[in-house]
Amino acid sequence: MNVAGNAVLIVVDIQGGDVEQSASRTEIPHMAGRAERTPRVRELIRRTREQGIPVVWIQEVHKPNLVDIGRELDGAEGPHCIEGWPETELSKGLEPRPDEFLIRKRRYSAFFGTELEIVLKAYRAETVILIGGLTDVCVHYTAVDAHQHDYRVRVVTDCVGGSTQEAHDAALRAVHYLQRDALVEQAEVLRWLESADPNPEVARADRTHLVGRPA
Repeated sequence: MNVAGNAVLIVVDIQGGDVEQSASRTEIPHMAGRAERTPRVRELIRRTREQGIPVVWIQEVHKPNLVDIGRELDGAEGPHCIEGWPETELSKGLEPRPDEFLIRKRRYSAFFGTELEIVLKAYRAETVILIGGLTDVCVHYTAVDAHQHDYRVRVVTDCVGGSTQEAHDAALRAVHYLQRDALVEQAEVLRWLESADPNPEVARADRTHLVGRPA
């Protein structure tokens, strides 16, 4: 996998809490295969952390009165990601560490109206690696905004899922249209992680904040 400069793994909207999908009140269609993707996602997060690559978590949240949902109900989606619903929390087994950023958003793109750009600048990121869902909505729009902010984008194709298989495939083609190297598989990322050095600027920052502390 071709990665330039510092990389950051962005986990986009892998939500559901402890609630089974069949019992969830979140009205968003999902393509099949989530159970098969879950182990790949967890392994990728684990290996990314081991190599000192930052992980940033994204969570879509809306107020119960939907005042902040905008035009999101004009399409195929019903009410979703409601604050206070257990199914709005990150999926079981996916827990940000205390030193990792959890960014809550009100729109599809993780860049829109959030502090993501500040966080990526803090990590001196040049490449963003995207996993999560939906491929054709939040992953796609986040990838497009990352592209327009001049980041190199890598979407892990077997760690993302769309509203339908057709929409998933179309979104991946659209991302590939923007950046020819954007589509990668989990196995490629794991091979890169085997030889990747921790982000040097992040590692330096981790050491620098200790300077001057009393023993």
